[in-house]
Amino acid sequence: MDHLVLTVIAPDKSGQVERIAQCIAEHNGNWLESRMSRMAGQFAGILRVAVPAESYDELVESLQALGKYDIRVLIAESGIEPSCTWKPIAMELVGNDRPGIVRDITRLLAEQGVNVERLTTEVRPAPMSSEPLFHADALLAVPLTLSLDVLQGKLEALADDLMVELELRSED
Repeated sequence: MDHLVLTVIAPDKSGQVERIAQCIAEHNGNWLESRMSRMAGQFAGILRVAVPAESYDELVESLQALGKYDIRVLIAESGIEPSCTWKPIAMELVGNDRPGIVRDITRLLAEQGVNVERLTTEVRPAPMSSEPLFHADALLAVPLTLSLDVLQGKLEALADDLMVELELRSED
């Protein structure tokens, strides 16, 4: 079996996921995992699919043909997962919204060799003041060689500069 990672984006309307699933099933593909969401009238997702080698080319061609339904598909071959040299750490962040928060946090994480495995963000009104608050939840892949205390210290220093509350916790 070959593995593909697909990124899909389409106008949000009924039947889009079914069209993608049907296309995969017609080529003996197996839908292994996915993350999908609707935002601002668009539907987007990323999914991993296994497909028999003899059906690979036909599946890729059929996925590209979904463009007739305004479904855009970007296809990448799935690589082999490296051996586990990292520990999973959850990060929660809340603070006043301002441009650059994601850039500043991810820059610091990248400088420490931390990989962002999952990131969910949103801006919503604060309970009492209705001021916009930025919320982020992330799953981080922290190298085993990086002390959690060191990472915590660097993130807390940045959090003070950004005026945000930050919490890290081990996901083991």
